[in-house]
Amino acid sequence: MERESKLILVLLIGVLMGAIDSTIVLLALTTINGYFKTQLSLSIWVILIYLLVIAVGTTQLGRLGDIVTRKKIFTAGIGIFTIGSALSGASTTIYELIGFRAIQAFGAAMIQSNSGAIVADNFPPQRRGRVFGYTAIGFNSGAMLGIVLGGIITTFIGWQYIFYINVPIGIFAFIYAIQNINPGQKIPNKLDIPGATLLAASLAILAYGGVDITSNGLTFYNEMFILVGTIVLLAFIAVERYVSKPLIPFRIFKIRVLSYSIISAFLQSLGFLSVVFLLIMYLQGIRDLTPFVSSLYLLPGYVVGSILGPLFGRLADRIGARIPATSGLLIMGVAILIYSTLKVNSTLDIIIIGSFFTGIGSSLFFPANNSAVMANSPRDLYGLSSGFLRTMSNIGMLGSFIVSISIASLSVSRYVAYEVFAGTSELDGGLSPTVSSALLGGIRSALFVCLAILLVGALFSFARGKEDRAIKR
Repeated sequence: MERESKLILVLLIGVLMGAIDSTIVLLALTTINGYFKTQLSLSIWVILIYLLVIAVGTTQLGRLGDIVTRKKIFTAGIGIFTIGSALSGASTTIYELIGFRAIQAFGAAMIQSNSGAIVADNFPPQRRGRVFGYTAIGFNSGAMLGIVLGGIITTFIGWQYIFYINVPIGIFAFIYAIQNINPGQKIPNKLDIPGATLLAASLAILAYGGVDITSNGLTFYNEMFILVGTIVLLAFIAVERYVSKPLIPFRIFKIRVLSYSIISAFLQSLGFLSVVFLLIMYLQGIRDLTPFVSSLYLLPGYVVGSILGPLFGRLADRIGARIPATSGLLIMGVAILIYSTLKVNSTLDIIIIGSFFTGIGSSLFFPANNSAVMANSPRDLYGLSSGFLRTMSNIGMLGSFIVSISIASLSVSRYVAYEVFAGTSELDGGLSPTVSSALLGGIRSALFVCLAILLVGALFSFARGKEDRAIKR
């Protein structure tokens, strides 16, 4: 039990690091945008490049964990993430920051793509829900700590230190991981370089086209980028059917519970992960709050999620993922409905209430859905299933930001979109009442699209069927 406790702690720290960084950057984006005096449509790549690298890297790095052992990839990921964090904090231009964030993301992908497989390697199916519940504590605590530290550091110290905060944590995590993760066994596998290249090209082209829409509206130029990106994506799917070790593990789609759980994770990310960004645009852009004050309004949901995660993880161990995960998605949908009632001068208690529903929904969904993936994955696909889950979730996250900012910009006049996204006025306090009112309409439109996607995810979650956690594979 002592070894298992240490292993859980290692995984908690790894998840904690990534979660801290994700929420810290969201809160600091408008400050970073002002510091480098650049356009929001450029500075948002500080977020997008991170998601893009993770989305492409997770399945391949999970597979690499099979080949050279998960311990080596997991611990190396912590080291690279730590170095990338230090370099990000030292950036002198927005382009340097975007590049160093790519390095940081590569380390995060190494951690993410192997953490679920490490759980599956070391815990039986009937106990994995509880362990994923504890790792949910790491995510929620990290996100909560990121919200608090991001608000405090960005407001009172400087945005650079939102990256430096990862350095001491990373050094400790690296040493502790070396000491407490078992080497594990090597499993013969092969990387899919053609597939990864086509996927990276497709997502990058689609992301660029989507971001260009925010500044220029729908034009022949960005429509061609979206068309080409879609064609490359179709080429990627076609190529995957002929390579010996495809990035898309088609065997997974023969297992209903497993495939529907992964689709649910993708749709949850696509429909919900940009909601915090939209709320920060509202709090800092429309309501002119500092990052610190904004963080206080977002905090309650993370506290609730940290407390309830392990409890709902145990529930999934007993009854399966179908009911808890589906309920979680529906409750997150309720949170979006609550956020959609915001007005330019409405009480900010609405955000606090919505965050409570967000915390309850996430603590129901994540432990149940993650454990369903690993509980229903054959042992020889642990690494691939874990990596593919993270890949689909991170593609969903990338898509969520692109869809949300595109919908928000297309829902307002070109003048307002140019004001907000092309940097003619500062988002943190520089928006006029007219622009603020129009931008809120765009945010609301984006929220309703997110809600529709989330409801489709709930349908897939419910359709996954029942499962028997007592079965050992």
